[in-house]
Amino acid sequence: MASKYNENGGMEERQRRRDLKMYYGLENGEIEAEGSVQHAMINSTDPCNLDGANFQPQTYLSKLIQERSLTELMDEEQKMVKDIRGLDSDMQTLVYENYNKFISATDTIRKMKNDFRKMEDEMDHLASNMSAITDFSASISGTLQDRRQQITKLAGVHSLLKKLQFLFELPARLNKCIEMEAYVQAVRYYTKAQRVLHQYDHMPSFQGIHADCESIIKQLRMKLMERFRQKESTAKQLTECVDLLTQLGEPAESLCDEFLSHAKQKLDEDLEEMQTQIKLYSGEPTPGHEQRPSHAYMNTGMDVLEFVDLGCNGFLSNMCLVIASYNDMFMNRTVTDESLDTIALRKLVLFVNELMEQYFNSVRQRVQLEKETGDNTILVRALDRFHRRLQAMNKLLPDTDFSRAGTEIVSRGARDRVSHYLQSLKQHFSDCLTDIRQNLAAPRLVGKQDNTARLSELLANMQSSVVEQIKSVLGNLQAFIAPDITFAMKPYFRGPFCSQDVREGLVVAFIKHICINCNDFCEVPGDKTTSPPALLMILSRFCIDLENASISYLLSLAEEQFMVEDITPLTTTTELFAMAKDTGQRLLNHYVKVQGLTISQMLRKSVETRDWLTTIEPRNVRAVMKRVVEDITAIDMQVGQLYEEGVRKERSSDSSRRTHALSASQQNRRPQWNYAPSVDNSLMSNIQKLFSEKIEIFSAVEFSKVSVLTGIVKISLKTFLECVRLRTFGKYGLQQIQVDTHYLQLYLWRFVSDENLVQVLLDEIVCSAVHRCVTDKAMMEPSVIDLICERG
Repeated sequence: MASKYNENGGMEERQRRRDLKMYYGLENGEIEAEGSVQHAMINSTDPCNLDGANFQPQTYLSKLIQERSLTELMDEEQKMVKDIRGLDSDMQTLVYENYNKFISATDTIRKMKNDFRKMEDEMDHLASNMSAITDFSASISGTLQDRRQQITKLAGVHSLLKKLQFLFELPARLNKCIEMEAYVQAVRYYTKAQRVLHQYDHMPSFQGIHADCESIIKQLRMKLMERFRQKESTAKQLTECVDLLTQLGEPAESLCDEFLSHAKQKLDEDLEEMQTQIKLYSGEPTPGHEQRPSHAYMNTGMDVLEFVDLGCNGFLSNMCLVIASYNDMFMNRTVTDESLDTIALRKLVLFVNELMEQYFNSVRQRVQLEKETGDNTILVRALDRFHRRLQAMNKLLPDTDFSRAGTEIVSRGARDRVSHYLQSLKQHFSDCLTDIRQNLAAPRLVGKQDNTARLSELLANMQSSVVEQIKSVLGNLQAFIAPDITFAMKPYFRGPFCSQDVREGLVVAFIKHICINCNDFCEVPGDKTTSPPALLMILSRFCIDLENASISYLLSLAEEQFMVEDITPLTTTTELFAMAKDTGQRLLNHYVKVQGLTISQMLRKSVETRDWLTTIEPRNVRAVMKRVVEDITAIDMQVGQLYEEGVRKERSSDSSRRTHALSASQQNRRPQWNYAPSVDNSLMSNIQKLFSEKIEIFSAVEFSKVSVLTGIVKISLKTFLECVRLRTFGKYGLQQIQVDTHYLQLYLWRFVSDENLVQVLLDEIVCSAVHRCVTDKAMMEPSVIDLICERG
């Protein structure tokens, strides 16, 4: 095998085959492919690569003997023999093709020699013909040389006679053109002869022709002016009339004014139609509109999309037609006068600006009438169509820019929609408050389990309703930034609309409205309020939930849906969090104050309406104390629906068994004023106060049930203490105070964060009663007090 396929044999044959095919241009694709493969093979450094430049036969043979079996070696030999035969066959084919090419080339060269011989004969014949033509031309020029001047003179006379004939026939030609309404031809005839008639006007014959022509042209001017003033005239006819009148010497400025005055009539009708539609939609009376053909089938005004279509297809289309016609008539002319063009352009700009301002006012009025807070699709499509047509107007009249006014109308319309939605949200929030008031005022069914969960349900319903309403509004407003809306892609609209209108003007403004509206419940004159206390607590919890979750969710939703970019100073979430938390705090403080004052009123009336000097010996707890405990228990259940329990201080003992200085461990140690009358009780009380912790009655309330109830209890007991300080007590009056305070101690300790607080306030009440006792200051036995309270 190595002897049959040496190192250079295969490579040389492949190279010769490739060179021959490239020379004859055969199989270019195959040659290129083979060449690329061959190039890769030549660049290979593998000594076992048959097509490589570094092929080593001995190495290749050794590798085959080591790696292949006998059968595989025989197969490899057969394959190699097959490749060699294939190469030989290709070589023979290329030789045959080479031979055929040489034969074909010989025939071609022989044919070319014959063709060139015939071409030489034809060139010689052409040269002889050109020489004959030159001799003949010289002979003709010599023959006509003497008569050339005479022929030229006769040609001039003939031309003059034709002109004179045209002048004599001109009046008849003009009359014929006017009869046939060929006004263009008539003007062309007249302008062609006008200079000659003026030049020879002093000659009698030409003077008569000139007078006749002037009379006919005057009649032609009148006919052109009549056509120019006709409403039925098309733009082409108007352009033709202006062109002809200009050629006849009519002042261009007067034609401009005449044309604009004529066009204004139609445009005024379009504007009047738009105003009529506005009045119909707004419900204003429009006398005489029933007789108009356009209103014969209409009882109400068009919707905003139909209105914009009316303006675009009517007023704007006619305006574009007027501008295009005006440009063709007075400015886009072949012979231009710069001063005339400037005057004509100024007149057109003033005319267009005046009417466009009226058009913008009509569109602005109609868009402002869209006060429904439903789907915005029709309004957005109308504004988009309006915006698109204005862009076309700018291209038609480059010296004006209506896009700014159009953008202002579009932006104002979008801003008005946001304002309407904001008012709708405010009304919805007000309706939610009304629903809560009605639910709170509804009579409760005794024994119904669901009555205990009413506040949490009302709060959840209001939260979900407000959030869903905002989401619905944001979804409706997304129509203004849809990708198929032209003005939505403009940064001068999209940026301010998304950030200032939607985020700030809607979401942030509504959140601030909620906080301000909730704050108004705390701004009541005096100590009375018409708002249910439960409503105050619901609103307080609603504001706290706004701070914790709703504000972040709503702002994130608005920023994601409208891709708000922080390029302008925006209200931060921190500011809204602080506002919502402050509002919630004020509402909760006000709730505590209202509930505390309600209980205080009962205690104050119970103390002021009783004669404590002549009262009988106490046998029962007063009914007002039971009512106080019942009301505070109800308040505890109410607050527990909305707020967590809170943190309490650890109790040192079973407070249900404690009574001011009368606990089980102190039953043998009576108060100082009972067993040591020689000691100044006032001094002892003041000494005790020095070592007691100061109690702040109207302190800020934490957002927990314990803190709320503690604030209410502090206000109630403080009121009780102050009322006691204003009364004078007898022996049994003092003992009744003992019984009442002990009853309160048995139940109120469990509602407050620190039971010592209740203990201190009740001790002060008893001490005040002792100080104001003017008779025997005998205290009731603790066992008797316990018996009365247990029985009560």
